Amino acid sequence: MIKKAMILAAGFGKRLHPLTLKCPKPLLKVGNETLLSNTIKFLTHLGLEEVVINVHYLSDQIINYIDSGKFKIKIILINEKNKLLDTGGGVLNAISYFSNSPFIIINPDTIWGMNYIEDIKKMENFFFNNNKIKCSLLVVSKEKSFDKSLKTDFILKNNLIKRAIHKNDFEYIYTGLQIIRPETFLHIDEKIFSINKVWDKLIENEELYGIESSVNFMHISTLKIYQSLDKKLFKY
Repeated sequence: MIKKAMILAAGFGKRLHPLTLKCPKPLLKVGNETLLSNTIKFLTHLGLEEVVINVHYLSDQIINYIDSGKFKIKIILINEKNKLLDTGGGVLNAISYFSNSPFIIINPDTIWGMNYIEDIKKMENFFFNNNKIKCSLLVVSKEKSFDKSLKTDFILKNNLIKRAIHKNDFEYIYTGLQIIRPETFLHIDEKIFSINKVWDKLIENEELYGIESSVNFMHISTLKIYQSLDKKLFKY
């Protein structure tokens, strides 16, 4: 149903220094696969036709990597050359590529595998069965996270997402994948902003939805986690 996606690949990856001093985080390898190629191949398996990727930090490396022509999907690169626009600003800057159709926003920091396919199909069915849904996040219980130090973001009840008031109420982590309608960005007049600004407005109106993932969550957050995951997934 969904034919297009955006991969957020413009960040600095500071928590993975010194590895990211000379290599952008999306091009770090887990085994023989870069985080970016893993994400692109995952989206290809989902049946998508087009991927938009925004770049900024060490952008030439990512552009050259994509230009190598190894991928079987149409890829559009948007270079935020002059200034990093943050997650929300980056999407808004690319919004014209999605016309009026819902699309996926995905972070390459997560290890996306075929075990996520069922989750995404469930998300699509939920999303398209209700035309009023503007945005739906794939979230996961904190118990399923490989990185136990990751901060939980949300509570989830009846597929409705809220931010909890009390620290102990936080139960779910955002996996890095969402389905969103372009109209959600209407009336935003800022150029540089976090996607959290969009989410908070939806939460205020009780319009941010979520689907719980059944997959063990492996996310590249820090250098220590990156090294641990690399050893776990690819034993030498």
